[in-house]
Amino acid sequence: MPQGRADEEALTADIVALASQFGRYGYRRITALLREAGWAVNVKRVERIWRREGLKVPQKQPKKGRLWLNDGSCIRLRPERPNHVWSYDFVESRTHDGRKFRMLNLIDEFTRECLAIRIDRKLRSTDVIDVLSDLFIQWGVPAHIRSDNGPEFIAEAVREWIAAVGARAAYIEPGSPWENGYCESFNAKLRDELLNGEIFYSLAEAKIVIEGWRRHYNTKRPHSSLGYRPPNPEVIQWPASPPGTASPATPAVAPKPVMH
Repeated sequence: MPQGRADEEALTADIVALASQFGRYGYRRITALLREAGWAVNVKRVERIWRREGLKVPQKQPKKGRLWLNDGSCIRLRPERPNHVWSYDFVESRTHDGRKFRMLNLIDEFTRECLAIRIDRKLRSTDVIDVLSDLFIQWGVPAHIRSDNGPEFIAEAVREWIAAVGARAAYIEPGSPWENGYCESFNAKLRDELLNGEIFYSLAEAKIVIEGWRRHYNTKRPHSSLGYRPPNPEVIQWPASPPGTASPATPAVAPKPVMH
């Protein structure tokens, strides 16, 4: 009688645990998480256990068309490098008392990293400028910023400010959300993997939970278009500096001032 592998039971338990934690992940993303955790396992074996345990594979996202001109040329602006094209959009949700709150999501289309999620009951054009100014200081000014034609994005103050810092605003055609596909895809993942399964009892709780998900999305969540790697994985320094040691560039004891 076949005995099976010695680690089959432990691997099955880890697969079930990950599937329970990340209910919308398929077996390929679960495989990437298992490898990150130290398992030397291939996709076929995970798929076999996945189907044997009756785990549900999420349905694939429908394919979205592109916008083409009459001569067959595609007019979509494509990201070519990090910090080339950013895109941003609004998403709405509610706290348990039925009150709405809005999220301003901003991503780098090339790296797929979510740079920020600003959350508040109301977000206006001044909030857009505030978020962008903080990110420009941290990451630099991108070449293009893509958005829809919402009043917060096409406000004169926003357009003038973006032009003044050296970036170019790229607005999609009205009624054509597929032109902002990167941000639309991110919004769908945020809603499917978090918002649809959470009850927020306060705005403060929503900010903490959503920010935690954003960090997980950037550093842990396997991304299929990046070869099942996260957009910005965490880097751990090894060996770590012993506690209490000073940096080579910083003296352990500050020198005493010389009195003249």
